[in-house]
Amino acid sequence: MTIDNVSTPCAANATTPAAPANPANPATPSTSVNVNSPIPANPANAAIPANANSLNHLTSAPQSSSAPRTIHVPQITLADGHLIPQIGLGVLRIDDEGVTPVVESALEQGYRHIDGAAGYENEGGVGRALAATGFNTGKARKSLWLTTKLKDSEQGYDSALRAFDRQQALLQVDYVDMYMLHWPTPFDWRSGETWKAFVRLREEGRVRTLGVCNFLPEHLERLHEETGEWPTVNQIELHPTWQQREVTAFCRAHGIAVEAYSPMARGADLDAGDGVVERIAGAHGVSAAQAILRWHVENGTIIIPKSVHAERQRENLDLFGFVLDPAEHAAMDALDGPTRAGHDPMTFTYA
Repeated sequence: MTIDNVSTPCAANATTPAAPANPANPATPSTSVNVNSPIPANPANAAIPANANSLNHLTSAPQSSSAPRTIHVPQITLADGHLIPQIGLGVLRIDDEGVTPVVESALEQGYRHIDGAAGYENEGGVGRALAATGFNTGKARKSLWLTTKLKDSEQGYDSALRAFDRQQALLQVDYVDMYMLHWPTPFDWRSGETWKAFVRLREEGRVRTLGVCNFLPEHLERLHEETGEWPTVNQIELHPTWQQREVTAFCRAHGIAVEAYSPMARGADLDAGDGVVERIAGAHGVSAAQAILRWHVENGTIIIPKSVHAERQRENLDLFGFVLDPAEHAAMDALDGPTRAGHDPMTFTYA
């Protein structure tokens, strides 16, 4: 897996300095970086030549705070060769009517990755947003990464195929970039037979790549034993106070990209570590949320922060004008703890 770049227009953050452009070869794309190990931080938090690694010129040259600028959102190359933008918009807990303007706003801010699910009960609203903005077809559709997930109650070969028919119609698209198992439900395991339906959808061109959510190593191994495949992505709860290092190490050892939901523990981690996050953010003139999201980016993790506000959506994209120094990154690492903010994959189902 490697990290590449894609340009995204976004309003500039007046408090965040843009990284310098490459004066020697400004048109040259950045070098790919292996995401099996964390992206190195900038030891002195100083300007770095743009060709040093792929995160060193992810923003354009400095411009006035009122002028639009381009943010180059990295793309993660998955094991099957597909490219997924490293930052996406999550749409959990937004009702079907309310999600439409939220997705429209995100697309306007420059998001090209939307993460949804049947269980969120808002796929129709997402589909209306895509249709209204033209992102459901043609060239615009090709520029967008769209993820959705199967309801746990619809696992099984035939039921999964029927469910996808409904979901695809609601989303108003010819294909979905990633279809995911939402929870492993080990107490009612049907992932193996469901995966065979997913493979059929992939072979038909209705799905591009296949992923899972909330799978622990034992679930990933069981799925592989039954199907001969590893998912390309495992979306898990991951944030500074719940880092799931065993799970992430297993995923990276098997070529599975790690995607973080609740990347800030639903806001709880903004105050983590007796002010550690705030102090790091203050040193760079950014918000605590940006500091945490930058930590994720430097770890090579895909992130899907949720916000219904345009200003916060812009802020969550604007992560590439600063770099955590090694001490700051280590301080964030040290916040790891024993308590998750969400549910236990061994016992939970999102019916």
